Amino acid sequence: MQTGRLQAHRSRDVEIMANFTNTSEGISAVNETFLDSEFRYVLFPVMYSIFFILGFFSNLYVLFVLWRLREARAMGEICIYMTNLTIADLLFVSALPFWISYYRREGDWIFNDFMCRMTGSFFFINTYGTILFLGAISLNRYWAVTRPLDAASSDHRCRGIIVCTLIWASTISTAILYMISTTKTKDKTKNKTRCFEGYQNKNDEEKRKVAVFNFLLIGMFFLVFFLVVICNFLIARALIYQSAPQSELYSETIRSNRTTASSWKRATKARGLKKKALQMLLAVVGVFVLCFLPHHIVQGPWTLAVLQITEGWGHVTWGQDTRQALNDAHQITWVLMGLNCILDPVVYFFATRKFRSFIMEHIRMLSKGETISYTANTRISMNKICTQGEELLVILSGSVWDKK
Repeated sequence: MQTGRLQAHRSRDVEIMANFTNTSEGISAVNETFLDSEFRYVLFPVMYSIFFILGFFSNLYVLFVLWRLREARAMGEICIYMTNLTIADLLFVSALPFWISYYRREGDWIFNDFMCRMTGSFFFINTYGTILFLGAISLNRYWAVTRPLDAASSDHRCRGIIVCTLIWASTISTAILYMISTTKTKDKTKNKTRCFEGYQNKNDEEKRKVAVFNFLLIGMFFLVFFLVVICNFLIARALIYQSAPQSELYSETIRSNRTTASSWKRATKARGLKKKALQMLLAVVGVFVLCFLPHHIVQGPWTLAVLQITEGWGHVTWGQDTRQALNDAHQITWVLMGLNCILDPVVYFFATRKFRSFIMEHIRMLSKGETISYTANTRISMNKICTQGEELLVILSGSVWDKK
């Protein structure tokens, strides 16, 4: 009888140990399984190919036009920001062929570790360089509205160069962390080499460092995003509710006995400039909302879902369906971030009337086999291209009208 009970207890202990072992192996398997979204191996090569073709030629042409503006001595502060924004986009575009190959091979990196680090760094520099350059442009526009006479009468190219230098220094110094860290990992389940993926095999301490870095970037983005929204909101409000210049223009017209046709022409021009300025402000905020905001909303939860920190800070119990949904959403936002490389030229150049007119004229002259000669009149016209943002000063400052 006692022997039977002893055997029963032993059987129960063996069963408990077996269940514990199976549970432990199950947890280990979850931690070592790479969280993937299979649809990205079709989506990314297609979208990145489009980004590469359109982004390469559009940004290269924009850089060519900006170089011509430099030769024409029309390189103002805004054009300096735009030039650096274009260079950041070209860095990202130059790395796309490697990522296209990576995703066509279903997440298998066949190049050396240095190329993995460099292409990942280019993606980082483009993303956060673009965010900071757009923030600098918004601050510049806000400053132009609050101090219009100073902005219209001063040359601030030196300030633009200093700001761009600081932005490049901060993004490149942060990207060095990518260059010195281990970026290639082995996915044993599928026998693939991952680039900037596969953190599931790291220990909790290493995972927490990755989480802290990502949350710092998220905080920086929302700080700049808040700044951009506030600046552009204040500018838009000033544009919408400012009517003093038009009243002064009307009074001046009456006093000088100008014709009604001339008055309406100038008033119409002022309304047109106001509309163009508002469109530019909406475009700046639109790039943030479409390209960067979704990614940084998803990035925090996705980071914790992928890292799967087992205990302490950063430990969250995620269901498999939730983890998969976050990963799928993260892949979509990753594509949207890459979209900025073709939206930047459209927003800041091709959507600008004077710049578009110059491009059309350039194409017309090239089709006839002619070259652009930079006469004095051409230089004046091209200078207006880079200072079109300052045209809103004409609307916002009655004193500027009085000087005309």
